[in-house]
Amino acid sequence: MSEVQAIRAKGRPSKAARVQRILSEEVQEVQVERPAMRPEMRANDPRAEAARRAAEIRGNLGGEMDEGTNRFDAPTAPPGWTYEWKRKATLNQEDTSYITKLKRKGWEEVPASRHPETMPPGWTNSTIERDGMILMQCPEEIVNEIKSIELRRARDQVRVKESQLTASPDGTFERNNPNIKKNYEAIPVPKS
Repeated sequence: MSEVQAIRAKGRPSKAARVQRILSEEVQEVQVERPAMRPEMRANDPRAEAARRAAEIRGNLGGEMDEGTNRFDAPTAPPGWTYEWKRKATLNQEDTSYITKLKRKGWEEVPASRHPETMPPGWTNSTIERDGMILMQCPEEIVNEIKSIELRRARDQVRVKESQLTASPDGTFERNNPNIKKNYEAIPVPKS
């Protein structure tokens, strides 16, 4: 009998048996260190989590879940102020000259810190913006003055056209056309 056979005969395991024993010890160590998955999964109830998230979404939408809501519905302005959405960009190109013109007329950006509910969580800009529009504010009395000026200009244009239609050159008959009517109606807006 050779020396190797004699050592094996005394009880030394074969190489394959030693590898098997080492692998089984590692598997037992891995199984002992690995935490159980079942208790953690059951700790968080998925139904309760879904109900919590649904309540959060309803709170963010303010009960307006249908698609017919106005995405440009502005929050209520403080007394003495008027809020309006103004164009900031067209096709992702900022219109700085228009914004400058608005600022000269008294319009300024509404700070996002005043109405944080209007912007998504994590919003870093200081203004309230949607789809190329920016929410701006102006004193109410300035807005009323501008509206009265625009109304006066519109009425003057109507008067000028009426006088052009009814006026007749000297030496001709009067132009009293019964088909010319004066009424106000909405202008049809083409659908895009």
